[in-house]
Amino acid sequence: MLVYKSAYRWEDGVCLGEVLDFPGTVSFGQTLDEARRSLAGALSDMAETNLLRGEPLPVPDPSRTDPEAELEEPIYLVLQTGQHLSLHVAAPVS
Repeated sequence: MLVYKSAYRWEDGVCLGEVLDFPGTVSFGQTLDEARRSLAGALSDMAETNLLRGEPLPVPDPSRTDPEAELEEPIYLVLQTGQHLSLHVAAPVS
């Protein structure tokens, strides 16, 4: 399991999400939950693309941060046998 860091912020009524330590992995949603689901799909797609191209996955960097983010939380990438990718997103901390 790889633990990356996701960041979310609201702009013009839309929740924008980004995986800070997996370049190019961005998404959005009308709500935080929608943005989380969309970002989980984007991370899965990006990881699968890297693997299909024979490229390594970025090494998670827990020190990455976005000063403009309103919320940062872990996002988990679970690699399973047969190169099938599955993704779990951490629940927000209250």
